[in-house]
Amino acid sequence: MAIDHATGRPHRVPAVLRAPLEGRTWREFLHLLTSLPIAIVAFALAVTLTAASVGTLVTFVGVPLLAATLAAARGLGVLERARARGLLRLEIAEPEPVRVRVRRRDGRGAGPMAWVGALLKSGTSWRHLLYAVVHFPWALFTFVLSLVLWSVSWVLFLYPAWQWTQPTYAHQPGIQLYGDSDGRAFYLDSPFEIALVCAIGLLLVLFTPWVIRGLAHVDRLLVRGLLGPSRLAERVWELEEDRGVVVDTASADLRRIERDLHDGAQARLVSLAMELGLAKELVERDPEKAARMVDEAHGEVKLALQELRDLARGIHPAILTDRGLGPALASLAGRCTVPVATEVDLDSRPAPAIEGIAYFTVSELLQNVSKHSRARSAQVDVWRSGDRLMLRVGDDGRGGAGTTSGSGLAGLAERLGSVDGLLVVDSPVGGPTTVTAELPWRARG
Repeated sequence: MAIDHATGRPHRVPAVLRAPLEGRTWREFLHLLTSLPIAIVAFALAVTLTAASVGTLVTFVGVPLLAATLAAARGLGVLERARARGLLRLEIAEPEPVRVRVRRRDGRGAGPMAWVGALLKSGTSWRHLLYAVVHFPWALFTFVLSLVLWSVSWVLFLYPAWQWTQPTYAHQPGIQLYGDSDGRAFYLDSPFEIALVCAIGLLLVLFTPWVIRGLAHVDRLLVRGLLGPSRLAERVWELEEDRGVVVDTASADLRRIERDLHDGAQARLVSLAMELGLAKELVERDPEKAARMVDEAHGEVKLALQELRDLARGIHPAILTDRGLGPALASLAGRCTVPVATEVDLDSRPAPAIEGIAYFTVSELLQNVSKHSRARSAQVDVWRSGDRLMLRVGDDGRGGAGTTSGSGLAGLAERLGSVDGLLVVDSPVGGPTTVTAELPWRARG
């Protein structure tokens, strides 16, 4: 039984019987019909303007005319992407904009020739122009095929409903299949012939939507391949976003370190300096009180040292650098408020950056276990799978964790994404919770 993807419920009517009346079929058919007039105008403009600009390249007029042609092609792309979103339900991002390099020292806007040069250097603009050229023959083919199939199938299927018009208005018993000059003719007028025509029409009605969907799929490929962003541009945008995440994360870490130093060790050392100053003044007048103050200051020194060690461990623990993930995670598990079993199965050590991200990922997940899970035990597993470093942290707590916006897991997922990592959370209400993280394996240099 077919499943309705919108509601998740099973369909009682098979897809082959629903297709002729579904909204998707009618939208895609409308897209194929409207493609031809748009393609005619686009093809005529593209060929005419390109020919004119190439023919006048020896003069100054040809270059800006060619740039105007490319700009017009980009304008066509805006219309075609909008049609694809509305009728084909194709979610496609806007391509990269025209990037104009400003070389003037005063920093003011670029002149017209800079825009001309940017348009001519833009691969996206040339792909839009190519779309205007190659889409025309395809649009013509799809228009004719879809319109003929659609009209013929419904005309034949509904033949029993309109067959009576043939003797009434056309003065012939039915559709004429054959006729010659001797007056011999064959008409579809008997009940059997009418039923046969209706059956053939029904088959065509059921077949046509799938042809239309196939043609529309090719249109999707054309729009996505020629009018969407290039794979290189998408990768550049991803890297720019990842760089922004890395910068924000580093800035947040620096603010956290500054806050911890200011509110912790720094404040404690300031207080220590004041107490030692008072003790120095009291050495001659009240040696016993001065000794007690020095003793208290000694305790403060120990606390300050412990805070600095914890802070240094939070930046990058020495045990991770010296001995690797296994001992570092075992030490981390020992400080968790619930019993944690760790298992690290690695035959070599990854790059220090990946190792550090893995450590702090497990650290944050174990902090969540301590603070929110109400778990009685937890498990940490680390292993390598091909070119990926796998981390899994599970607990038997109350569950309900998720990567909703603003949560700690959402920030962790962003951090992992900045290095092509992945975070998957499986935490039904009532538990248990399993968080799996993937990181790219990068060997040590």
